Amino acid sequence: MAVLHNRVSQEELKRRLYEETEPRTTISFYQYFPIVNPQEFRDSLYKSLVTLKVFGRIYVAHEGINAQISVPSSNFEEFKAALYAIEPLNNLRLNIAVDDDGKSFWVLKIKVREKIVADGITDAGFNMENKGKYVNAQQANDLINDPETVFVDMRNHYEYEVGHFENAIEIPSDTFRDQLPMAVDMLQGKEDKNIVMYCTGGIRCEKASAWMLHKGFKNVFHLEGGIINYAKQIKEGELPSRFIGKNFVFDDRLGERITEDVIAKCHQCGKPCDEHTNCKNNGCHLLFIQCKECAEQYDGCCSTECKDTIHLPQERQKELRKGIDKGQNIFNKSRVRLRPRLNEKEE
Repeated sequence: MAVLHNRVSQEELKRRLYEETEPRTTISFYQYFPIVNPQEFRDSLYKSLVTLKVFGRIYVAHEGINAQISVPSSNFEEFKAALYAIEPLNNLRLNIAVDDDGKSFWVLKIKVREKIVADGITDAGFNMENKGKYVNAQQANDLINDPETVFVDMRNHYEYEVGHFENAIEIPSDTFRDQLPMAVDMLQGKEDKNIVMYCTGGIRCEKASAWMLHKGFKNVFHLEGGIINYAKQIKEGELPSRFIGKNFVFDDRLGERITEDVIAKCHQCGKPCDEHTNCKNNGCHLLFIQCKECAEQYDGCCSTECKDTIHLPQERQKELRKGIDKGQNIFNKSRVRLRPRLNEKEE
């Protein structure tokens, strides 16, 4: 029987990744299409991709597939052939990372989920087939100059913080499921304007565009392939970038630089910085922005408390971590439950 799950420790897998000499290509893709038996689909896909040394994170559901992966560059064409052999995925657009060292993933994980992106939608009348129109990079640049157009960022607040389209509306939430009703509320009175939804790779803004049409908005568009594809198109077409800063990505890189603009600030000292990191204290692991100077001062931690903790014996650290549910531990100065200003008073 074929092995359908990884059996090697994370530490060993990371070691192997960093010892690799062959370059890897980081890719993201998604497709909304009906899958009758997600578990069967998942197992077949795993057997196909693991032999090609594909690493990454793939979600499969009745509504489709969502993937962020890396593949040895020499296996890219074989990977593409295997993917395109699945009829609904034939000629699927693959978003190839623009700022990539190939060290984005170190293991292949394919999980069956209820949905490929959690949306909170229970409305039986909602139909993904009625979605907004695609716009490419040139069309997006043209639309952003139109006063009758509203750009809407369908990413989380920490993604928006380090980079976004000029004058885009932020939907300030930690989750996509909260953003959908918030977007409808925030855009009341703009039903006749051009509404351009965008996100990292296209999966969230595609569903958001369908939801806005479902809620009565008339002229809804979404950025084809998201910011990742936009960055590729402006580079190839030598177009000006109307996206400013960095595109947050959900892998070990935590970001792809689109322009040299640094629009965020270090959460500890307040100086310009857009480098996300996770607190080195495994009992915290807070995702926050930290400059190099503060990284040195706090040993990569978010606070003096966490800095002190990582220098304790490992057994003591394990004791302190027992029973802790970090959940989605992300810095957000608008929320009291997380440190409003790391080691400093609120500005």
